[in-house]
Amino acid sequence: MERNRDIYQEPLVSRYTSREMQRLFSERYKFTHWRQCWIALAEAQHEMGLTAVSAEMVAQMKAHADDINFEVAETKEKEIRHDVMAHVFAYGQQCPLAEPIIHLGATSQFVVCNTDLMVQREAMQLIRAALLRAIANLAAFARKYAGLPTLGYTHYQAAQPVTVGKRTTLYIQDLLMDLDAIEHWQHQLKARGVKGTVGTQATFLELFAGDHEKVRELDRRVAVKLGFEQSFAVTGQTYPRKWDMKTAETLAGIGVSAHKFAVDLRLLANLKVQEEPFESKQVGSSAMAYKRNPMRAERTCGLARKLMNLPVNFAATAGSQWFERTLDDSAIRRMDIAQAFLLADAVLRLYINISDHMVVYPKQIERHLQEELPFMATEKILMACVARGESRQTMHELIREHSVAAAREVKQNGRDNDLLQRLGEDERVPFTTAELKKLLTDYISFTGRAEAQTHEFLDEIVAPVLQTHAGEFEHRDVTLEV
Repeated sequence: MERNRDIYQEPLVSRYTSREMQRLFSERYKFTHWRQCWIALAEAQHEMGLTAVSAEMVAQMKAHADDINFEVAETKEKEIRHDVMAHVFAYGQQCPLAEPIIHLGATSQFVVCNTDLMVQREAMQLIRAALLRAIANLAAFARKYAGLPTLGYTHYQAAQPVTVGKRTTLYIQDLLMDLDAIEHWQHQLKARGVKGTVGTQATFLELFAGDHEKVRELDRRVAVKLGFEQSFAVTGQTYPRKWDMKTAETLAGIGVSAHKFAVDLRLLANLKVQEEPFESKQVGSSAMAYKRNPMRAERTCGLARKLMNLPVNFAATAGSQWFERTLDDSAIRRMDIAQAFLLADAVLRLYINISDHMVVYPKQIERHLQEELPFMATEKILMACVARGESRQTMHELIREHSVAAAREVKQNGRDNDLLQRLGEDERVPFTTAELKKLLTDYISFTGRAEAQTHEFLDEIVAPVLQTHAGEFEHRDVTLEV
């Protein structure tokens, strides 16, 4: 892509997003769809017997649906300061027979709103495909490491062990919630339809000589021609801006899921137990040559943070629409609708790229387990002592005293965790040090049902989803160019 290096370039386009998503928010795609709206309206009007609209007019409009004369429209807009009417004029120059009936009975928001909704429909399908690909990547990863014990963390303090696969199921579950939200959004999506200047359809009622049923049928036909099953039952001048807020919330949910995953991976990278891919020629730091910064996860967090904060803009816009409409929604929507989808696209591209090549270091995981297991094994040791006839309360206090002392040595003096040795040398404990160490050899026994939960979740929840949508995500391009 040729870049003008003398002016600001939007990084979402120049660095982070797919060409597929960029194309959907291009001027060509928008204005081509404006013409599709005008064609659908004229065609439906002709089909329903409106004598002012002939088949020849519709045919001429279809013949010039894609060859947009941009220069004519741009020149006219500078003169009249109205983008829709400028394109009506430009289209009319190419379709002189149809010129009198282009945009007949419509207001600007007929093409603007319906096109916005068509673009969103296509964009959300791309997001859905990317989301499914991320789920598939994580599912394969979770299956591979379903039984690999690793330290669990609460408050970012070592807790009971889990497995790498079990932890990954949490990320998958978040994405499945996002998939549910997308499917709900898609089910609720409607066209604006043909509603007229303030939503009353007055101009169309006049065109059809007061025939209410014909106006209703016109609304239905145009929606179907534009690929929608139905249109909003009522609108003002625009489709409800509350819909934009719901759209932003759906996409922001993906940002939340990706941010959680990326933050965890950054923390795991610091522990040197799991990390994102690092290419052979990649530079981690300009100064510290040894560094392997988690730059993809960090980028994910940065982009996701912006995505997560966009819904407030849409909420403010929806809440500020005066009566049937006010124009302060226009400028912000030009930026925020495109950015919401582009951000979700960028975040998911990173998610796919990372999850497709994640690296795990089992030996480092084992080292961390060895450091913390003596503390985590205290409950197991306590139960074993009771099984040999000792008092639970007595043993609990004894183990607590030794645990505090061992922790103090680790923290204050940097020594190894010697809790098992302390307990084994205490004559009140009915086990030798060797016997206590034997209790800790089977890491997997400390992870409870983690491995079983992972396989159950993948088999019963994830696999059916991926099988149902198998054809939607197989060919997604996930190459990160920058």
